[in-house]
Amino acid sequence: MGPGRTGGTGNQPGPSLLDQAVAGKIPGVITTSTEKLFAMARKSSLWTLSFGLACCAIEMMSTYMAHYDFDRFGVVTWPSPRQSDVMIVSGTVVKKMADPIRLLYEQMPEPKWVIAMGSCATNGGPYYRSYSVVMGVDHIVPVDVYVPGCPPRPEALLYGFLKLQEKIMRDAGN
Repeated sequence: MGPGRTGGTGNQPGPSLLDQAVAGKIPGVITTSTEKLFAMARKSSLWTLSFGLACCAIEMMSTYMAHYDFDRFGVVTWPSPRQSDVMIVSGTVVKKMADPIRLLYEQMPEPKWVIAMGSCATNGGPYYRSYSVVMGVDHIVPVDVYVPGCPPRPEALLYGFLKLQEKIMRDAGN
C-alpha cells in the first residue's frame, strides 16, 4: 500500500438503484405494490351499468351532463354488463325486477361494485309497505355504497363515487 492509504474492504459495489428508491433517496421515483397500482387504475376508470328505475334516474343522468361532468373522474356509462364494473341502481326496485337485476349483476366481470341510489333503492322508500316493492336492493345483490335522498342530488352521487374510489383503494391495501 502506498503512503496515506489504509486497508479497506476492497472493491465494493455501490448501493443499487432499487435500494436507493425504496429508501426514498432518489427524487421522483415511487414504489408501490401491483395491487395498489391496479386499484389506482380501477378507481380512475369506472364503467357503470346504469339501472334507472324511477325519478332517481333523472338525477343520475344529470350527473353525467356538463355541469357535474362524471368524465373527469373517469366514469363512463356503458349499456352492457359484460364490460361494466359498477352497477348504479337508482329508484324503486319491484319484485318483478329482482331477477333481471340479479342476472345483470352476475353477468358483470369481477371486480364489481354496486351503488344504491335513493331511498327507494336503499330501503323501499315511501313504498316500503307495498306488496310488490323490495325492501332495498341489498336483498338482491351486495351493495357497496348507499347514496341517501329522495331523490338524491347529483352532488350526492358524486360523493358516493368518491367513497367508492376510496373503498377500492382501501381494499387494495388489505
